[in-house]
Amino acid sequence: MRVQVAIIGAGPAGMVLGLLLQRAGIDAVVLEQRSRAYVEGRVRAGVLEHGTVETLRDLAVGDRLLVQGLVHEGVRLAYDGDVIRIDLAALAGGRTVTVYGQQEVMRDLFDAAEARGLRVLFGCEDVTLEGLDASTATVRWRREGEAASLTCDFVAGCDGQHGASRASLPAEALTTYEREYPFAWLGVLAEVPPAAPELVYASHARGFALASMRSPRRSRYYVQAPLDTRLEDWSDGRFWGELEARLGPGLAAGVERGPSFEKSLAPLRSAVTEPLRFGRLFLAGDAAHIVPPTGAKGMNLAVADVRSLARCLVEHFRDGGEGPLNAYGPAALRRIWQAERFSWWFTRLTHRFPDADGFDRRLQRAEFDELANSRAAQAEFAANYVGVGQD
Repeated sequence: MRVQVAIIGAGPAGMVLGLLLQRAGIDAVVLEQRSRAYVEGRVRAGVLEHGTVETLRDLAVGDRLLVQGLVHEGVRLAYDGDVIRIDLAALAGGRTVTVYGQQEVMRDLFDAAEARGLRVLFGCEDVTLEGLDASTATVRWRREGEAASLTCDFVAGCDGQHGASRASLPAEALTTYEREYPFAWLGVLAEVPPAAPELVYASHARGFALASMRSPRRSRYYVQAPLDTRLEDWSDGRFWGELEARLGPGLAAGVERGPSFEKSLAPLRSAVTEPLRFGRLFLAGDAAHIVPPTGAKGMNLAVADVRSLARCLVEHFRDGGEGPLNAYGPAALRRIWQAERFSWWFTRLTHRFPDADGFDRRLQRAEFDELANSRAAQAEFAANYVGVGQD
């Protein structure tokens, strides 16, 4: 098989890139280790930035999103029960966010790929990349017990931090800047109405809490928990009680308790790998960066990456030259580090760190008061939350 671009990984980054390239007439194929059902069923982010929504609409894969997505013009922050609302639409030029689960996004992308003839090969195991510093690259894999390979002009590594793309590079070629956080998010899904019409990020002396949703009848809640937390130690009653305490009396009044049908524990981590180009290989999405879920930047950053990468590849195949290809990494990294900065800052604002003392807690309160009383501070928050640096 010979293609112009081989895409490793069929998550949001890989599938959006594949559809963008196909629309531009560039021959691409997507290789995925897992099955479609597995990829589509992974519970992930549910808050889409303005730019992500526009990308999906531009690709004509946003019909269900426009009908089922919950458009939020604001977001609420709480500190020990005191609540402020950030008017995103008013402060960010009419831009908003939309709540629409990643599982639904993946379903839409896979359906579009199938309808449009984009080749997506599931069940590709033992993927290896060769010739990344040569004139063409070779990708090899095994599928249903049989060996297969292709040659290509470029490889897009969209297969995460532990995927074949990064594994194909020598360790000395990678520089990764990272930060491990000393806590995790304990989350539940429940078939109950959301506690509030918009997302609520709460900072409390007992720790962080998030009140989110997946639909008008399905709620997604999180509380900060130690890294060694055992899910079996958290009954539904214990979770609801802790959530309500951290939200404060006013917001807790809107919590409708019910049996959870999923519990999860997610450690928090920040990481950025540089550079993003290694000869014929480009890194995008989780292969290039990890952000803590505070601020919901993960999938949105991935879509922004491949939107930029697709444009660079289209310009290269149309006009030739290395200029567009060399431009991808530096531009993407500026956007990535801005998102990392916001996610780090927002995490510091809302979470209780184990080594924090009274001084740290009062600094958090001062930061909250600044947001409550400064339109400029709110405008900066809104610009970052709806998607800074979209291109």
